[in-house]
Amino acid sequence: MKRLIELMVNGERWDVAVQPWTTLLEVLRDQLGFTGTKEGCGTGECGSCTVLVDGQPILSCLALAVDFEKKQVVTIEGLAEKGKLTVVQQAFLDNGAVQCGFCTPGMVLSATALLEENPHPTEVDIRKALEGNLCRCTGYNKIIEAVGEAAQVGEAAQVGEAAQVGEAAQRVSAGEK
Repeated sequence: MKRLIELMVNGERWDVAVQPWTTLLEVLRDQLGFTGTKEGCGTGECGSCTVLVDGQPILSCLALAVDFEKKQVVTIEGLAEKGKLTVVQQAFLDNGAVQCGFCTPGMVLSATALLEENPHPTEVDIRKALEGNLCRCTGYNKIIEAVGEAAQVGEAAQVGEAAQVGEAAQRVSAGEK
């Protein structure tokens, strides 16, 4: 039997009817349309479904939606404010840490949670914070560099600055990913 629950997603209140076994991932993607949260494995192994709940990263594929009533859920769509990327998102673009983009939302949210808790992480801290997020494309070096840079920057650079000849350029589709 379906139950009506109140979810707070990206600062907005949603009333959603769910079965007791409906996962938070299913609600976010299928009912609310937040498709930035990915389903990679459905077993909590890959981290592609990572979202923040009250500032903490959780695997939404393993979480029952009924357990998150009135909690603050943030998806990748809820990070940028008025089109301005966060420091972490910008660092991922600047460092070439976005390849296919499938793992990127989970990586960015895990990194965001880390920097909220520990603004000056070591490389070991960064690796530990991201250990539940799998990437099949990058080899992690660029991701680790991006999180380290985000920790140093403190505030995002302007989005959309063009690269000059001899400078590294961002992938055209990186921002969308």
